[in-house]
Amino acid sequence: MNKHSALLFGTVASIAVMATAPASAQQTSGDQLGATADIIVTAQRRAERAQDVPIAITAFSPERLQQQNITQSQDLNASVPSLVVGSAGQGSRDSQTFTLRGQGATFQASPGVVLYLNEVPLPAPITLSQQGGPGNFVDLENLQVLAGPQGTLFGRNTTGGAILLVPHKPTNNFSGSLLAKYGNYDAKEIEGVINIPVVEDKLLVRVVGAYHDRDGYTRDVTWNKDRDDTHWYSGRIGITFRPTERIENYLMAYGSYSRFNGTGLIHKGFNIDGTAGLAQLGLCSNTPIATSGPFSCDVYRAATAQADALGPRQTAHGVDDYQKTKTWGITDTLSFDLNDELVLRNIISYQKFKSFYRYDGDGTVLQQYDVDPYKLPAPGQVTLPGVGTPVVYNNTSPVTLPRDSYKQFTEEFQIQGTYLDNRLTFTAGGFYYSQKPDGDQAGSAINYCPAVITGTPIPAFVDSQGTFHAPACVANATPGYVATTSKALYAQGTFDFGAMTPSLDSLRLTGGFRYTWDKIKGFSQSYTPTLTGQFVCSADSALVNAISDCNFTASLKSKAATWLLGLDYKPVREAMIFAKVSRGYKAGGFNPYAVRVDTRTFEPEKVTSYEVGFKSDFRIASVPTRLNASYYYLNYQNIQKATGDFNPVTLASGARINAAKAHVSGVELDASIRPWKPLEIGGNFSYTRFKYTEYSLISNGFLADCSGAAPPAGTPTDLTCLPGQYVVPYIYSFHVAVNLPIAEKLGNMSFFVNYAHNSPQHSEATVVAPQQPGEKLEAFGLLNMSLDWNNVAGSGLDAGVFVTNATNKLYRISNTDVYQGGSLLSWATIYGEPRMYGLKLRYRFGGE
Repeated sequence: MNKHSALLFGTVASIAVMATAPASAQQTSGDQLGATADIIVTAQRRAERAQDVPIAITAFSPERLQQQNITQSQDLNASVPSLVVGSAGQGSRDSQTFTLRGQGATFQASPGVVLYLNEVPLPAPITLSQQGGPGNFVDLENLQVLAGPQGTLFGRNTTGGAILLVPHKPTNNFSGSLLAKYGNYDAKEIEGVINIPVVEDKLLVRVVGAYHDRDGYTRDVTWNKDRDDTHWYSGRIGITFRPTERIENYLMAYGSYSRFNGTGLIHKGFNIDGTAGLAQLGLCSNTPIATSGPFSCDVYRAATAQADALGPRQTAHGVDDYQKTKTWGITDTLSFDLNDELVLRNIISYQKFKSFYRYDGDGTVLQQYDVDPYKLPAPGQVTLPGVGTPVVYNNTSPVTLPRDSYKQFTEEFQIQGTYLDNRLTFTAGGFYYSQKPDGDQAGSAINYCPAVITGTPIPAFVDSQGTFHAPACVANATPGYVATTSKALYAQGTFDFGAMTPSLDSLRLTGGFRYTWDKIKGFSQSYTPTLTGQFVCSADSALVNAISDCNFTASLKSKAATWLLGLDYKPVREAMIFAKVSRGYKAGGFNPYAVRVDTRTFEPEKVTSYEVGFKSDFRIASVPTRLNASYYYLNYQNIQKATGDFNPVTLASGARINAAKAHVSGVELDASIRPWKPLEIGGNFSYTRFKYTEYSLISNGFLADCSGAAPPAGTPTDLTCLPGQYVVPYIYSFHVAVNLPIAEKLGNMSFFVNYAHNSPQHSEATVVAPQQPGEKLEAFGLLNMSLDWNNVAGSGLDAGVFVTNATNKLYRISNTDVYQGGSLLSWATIYGEPRMYGLKLRYRFGGE
C-alpha cells in the first residue's frame, strides 16, 4: 500500500470512529433524513434498506430525480462519487458511457459498468459504447449506482459497477399523473402514467408514455440545421398477475424511437505536418511544386480559422449528420414462494436494438474524417475554405444499412432462501445471455480526401518502387457482425453469527462465487473500392477482384471465476462497518476494424478489489446526520484500451485494443444533515488515483512514448506515464433541499439547489499528451436549481420552474483524439449542454 493509500485509509478509519461513537449514545432512525434515507434497493437481488447493504451505493428517489432533472445517463455526471459519464471520444452524443472507479467502456469492447432495467442488462451495440435507447429514466421507483465489482450476482463485465433502473410496478390504487414541461430551445416534454387495478391484488396494470422534443443548440451553417437536438418518444407497460398468494408474475414491455440531427462536433485543428507528410496522396503541401501537384496546406488552416470564427455553438459540416435509434424489449419475472423460507424466481427477456448514424468527424467541409457520408452538400453549396473553389461531392457512401442491429436474449433462474430468523440468506442460480446480429449491418468512412479534389474519387496507384497505394477520397466499407454467448452459475450467501451466540449478533459473513463461460465470434469485410472495380483489403496489400476475398472471421472463448468475501458488523443499530475483497471479470472481444491479423481479437480484463467502509446515522446536538464512507484499492489487469491504428503497408486505418496493468485507489464520502426538519444539506466527494504499472504497445514509428522520443516502428513503447483515461481525480457535489408547508390545505413549497464539480480528466488512451491536443478535458462545475409548489390548494396539481447549468458554463465532454501521426490527423470536440430552463406542470390523482 503506497503512502497516498495509507493516508486515505487512515482518514476513513478515523472518521468511522468519530461517526459511530455518538450513534451509540443516541440512535436515530434514518427516515428523519427524508428522501435520501430509506430507499429500498436491490443491490443483493433482494429488497433491503440501502443503509443495511455493505456496498457503496448512491441511490436516487423519484423526487430527487425530478428535482435534479435527471432524464438521461449524462445527467448523473459529477453527482455520483467516482462516476464519469461522457461520449468517450466517439462522434455521438447518445454514446453516454460510464466510467466508475477507473473502469468503463472501450470502443469495440463490452461496457465495464452495466446498465440494467428491471434486473436485465440493456442491449449494448458494438460500434458505439451505448446501452439501450432513450426513455428508460421515465417513471422509476429508484435509480441505484453500485460501485465496485458486482460479478457474483450481476455477472460478467460489472468490473466497475452496475447501474440499476428500477421501474415503478403496478399498485392497487387507481391512480395516474400527467407531466408537461416547456423550456428554452423550444423544449417540449410530456410524460403520462396511469395505474389500473383491473382485479384488486390479482391483476394490476401500469402504462407509461413519454415524448421529448427540443431544438438543437449547435447551428450547422452549411446545412442550416440545428445539431444536438432531441426528438424521441417511448412507452412502457407493466402487468402484475397474482393467481395465488404464493405466485406473482411481472411482465414488462417497453419500446422507444429516437431521431435527431446528430452531434455538433466542433472542429479545432488539423495536423498540418502529418497531412503534408502524406503528399503521395496529394493531400497538401506547405510548398506546392506545381498546379497539378499537392494543394497548399493553407486550405486546412483556413478551415480551422473558419471554425474558430464560428465559435463553440456553430459548426460547418460536410456531412448531414443524423442518428436514429429503435429499441424495444420484453421482460418477464416469475416468483414462486415454495414456503416461508424458499422463493423460486425466473427472469427471461428478449430485446432488440437498431441504430443508424453518420457524422463529420473532423467538423469541416473537408473529407478528412467522415463516417457514413451518404448525404452530402448539393453542388455549389460550399466552397473550399480560404480559396472559394466550389466543392462538388460525388463519392457518397454506398452503405445504407444500420450500423448496429442486434437481438438479445437472457434467461436467469434463481432460488432465494431465508433461514434462522433471517440470519442466513442466500441466492443461487444460473444465467444465459445471447446477443446476435438481427439482419445485415455495415459502416463506411471517407478519410484523407485531398482538399483540392474533395468529393472526387481518384484511382489507386503503384509507385516506382512497386508499392500499392490505396485511393483517397473513397469509401472504406466495413460490413460485419459480432455474436456473443455467455453462460454462468452463481451463488452468494450471508450468515449472521448471532445465530450461534448473541454476543456475535450483527457480525455477518458474506461469500459469493460465480463461474462464467463466454464465446465471442465475429465477421468483417474491411476494404477500399477502386475505380477499376477491384478492392484493397485493409489488412492485405494485395489487390483483389471480389469483396469476399477481404472477409475475415475470428472467435474467442474465455472462462473465469469471480468471487466475493466480506465481513460487516453493526456495533449499534444505525452504524455498520464493512470490509470485502472481490474479483471482477470483463469479457474479451472481436475487432471488426482490425487492419492486422494479430489485432482481430482481444483478451478479457480482470480486477481484484479490496474495500473497507462504514455507513452511519447519528445525531450531532440532536441534529440527524448521515455519514457514509469507503476506501478501495484495485489491482487491474489486462486493461482494454482502444486506439486508432494505421497499416503503413496498405495505408488502411482502423482500430486496435491494447492491454495494460494498473493500480487504482480512492476514497468516497457521502453525507447529509437536517438542522431543521424542512431543511436538508448534503453532498458527496470522491478521490481516485489511477497509476499504470505496465503499459506497452508496438510502436508505429510516429508516436513518442514516456521517454519523449518516438521508438522505431515495430519496437515496444513505454506508456506507464500516461494518466488514467476518463478518470476524474476529484468529484464533489453538494445540495440544499427545502420542503416547507405554505399554509394548511395550500400545499407546500420545495426548493432544491445542487452544485456538482468535476476536476480535469484525460481522454487519451495511448498517446503522450503533447501529441494529442485537447485530450485533457478541463474542470467544470454545474449549478442546477428547481422550485416547486406541490399539491396546489389540494388540487393534485404541482407547478414548478427549473434550470440546469444555471451559470451557462461552457465545458467539453469529449474529444476525438485522432490528431496524432498514423491516425486521422484532425481534432474535434463536443461541448456540454448550455443553460436549460423551463416550466413544469404535473397533475396527479389517486395518490400517485
